[in-house]
Amino acid sequence: MRDNRTKPAATKPMLAAAVKAARSAGELMQRNLHAAKKVTEAVQHDIKLELDVRCQKRIGRLLLTAYPEIALLGEEGVDGDPESHYRWVVDPIDGTVNYAYGIPHACVSIALQARTRPDQPTKNAPVDFQTLIGVVYDPFREEMWTAMRGQPARLNGRTTRVSQRANLNEAVISLGFAKHEDGLRKMLPQFQQLVPRVRKIRIMGSAALDLVYVASGRMDAYLEAGVRLWDIAAGGLIVECAGGDFRWRLVSGGTLFQVVASNGKLNRQLQNFFQ
Repeated sequence: MRDNRTKPAATKPMLAAAVKAARSAGELMQRNLHAAKKVTEAVQHDIKLELDVRCQKRIGRLLLTAYPEIALLGEEGVDGDPESHYRWVVDPIDGTVNYAYGIPHACVSIALQARTRPDQPTKNAPVDFQTLIGVVYDPFREEMWTAMRGQPARLNGRTTRVSQRANLNEAVISLGFAKHEDGLRKMLPQFQQLVPRVRKIRIMGSAALDLVYVASGRMDAYLEAGVRLWDIAAGGLIVECAGGDFRWRLVSGGTLFQVVASNGKLNRQLQNFFQ
């Protein structure tokens, strides 16, 4: 692969590699859903599993073999040159708490990003990288969302689009409550304000699936404060390629993100979330 610094581009083989890696990790998730799981870390609002590490190693092995010059940034660690022009951004199991409890609502999330300012390598800032490819795979429903920047989003190979609902009182909105106290404090007022105004609030437990559900019109918006880059990189692009709106900004010292994704028709009614 050429290091085209002036005009980053993704290719179909790169997308195919990400899809293959997502399916491979998804197969491991599906096979172990009801098996006993080894917990490596547990805090009040989050769980880490030994299987998270195994899934990321499987993804990394496939992607780094196919593209050894591309770095990998994942929830379970980093591989490759951190100053690489390209990087894979991986969440091997998004929705780990669901998965650990045997709830089949979790997924694999893989994005390919290109540095937009190659002369100034920096950490995780959204202005310095652009997502070129997004893949989100739900192995329990066998649903694969894919997107390449500038092309339509797809669900199992078919074009998928955001909803057309423009009234908040008809909308189904997903809220995420991250494990960090700052994020919880931010989201509780949003919950109180939105509950009486929308058709339904949903709290599903997987940021990547929340995003692709917006991309497929199943939900009309998704809000969360305190998520990580690997939670949202792939799904955010998929929302955009499905005709929706994806806004994010860094909070809490530059490591966590505040996100609002919608069908684009609810932006004005959700603008308070970014104030």
